[in-house]
Amino acid sequence: MDFNNIEELVVLCKSGDERSKEVIAAEFTPYIINLSKKCYVGFYDFEDIKNECYFTLFKCIKLYDTSKHRFVAYATNALRNSVNLLIRSSLNKRPKDGTQTISFDSNIDEQSVLDDMNLEDLICNKLILASLHIQIKKLSLEEQELIDYVYFKGYTFRKFAELKNISYYKIIGMKDRILDKLKASTRKTPSTCNKLLN
Repeated sequence: MDFNNIEELVVLCKSGDERSKEVIAAEFTPYIINLSKKCYVGFYDFEDIKNECYFTLFKCIKLYDTSKHRFVAYATNALRNSVNLLIRSSLNKRPKDGTQTISFDSNIDEQSVLDDMNLEDLICNKLILASLHIQIKKLSLEEQELIDYVYFKGYTFRKFAELKNISYYKIIGMKDRILDKLKASTRKTPSTCNKLLN
């Protein structure tokens, strides 16, 4: 991706040139496809996630300050944040008790997500999410509050430290311990997936 060329295209696009908008979309398509393939968002299929990314990209073009000369970094960051927001809102909508989070659609073979994602990967992603929900429930109340406040509600660790009147560095230490616990517990899930699917 030629960053300078992208900057020029964004300027043209902001002046109403539709052709440059198409070229920008084509330049970002590999990144958007890669990003959309890597995540599972409940209630969204692959095409929905892709469309959400294009919507975010075009919004970036509209809001971008051309004097900054950092459109690629600005847009890729916005795209990641957009997908993370979808994931957070999806997790907030799903039930929180273990296997209830796994819902198999009877029309699953008709979903276009399966054109780009292996069925085994899809099932394993759901099992990992289910396992993660169970492990979060095993954390202390304060640890659960931290996870909810930062990862689901989107606030910062510094804001949580202020809210709880605790040192910021203590909160970062707590975050590292929580992530270590969750990584250790979900590390077993892929091997479980392999046993179930083989």
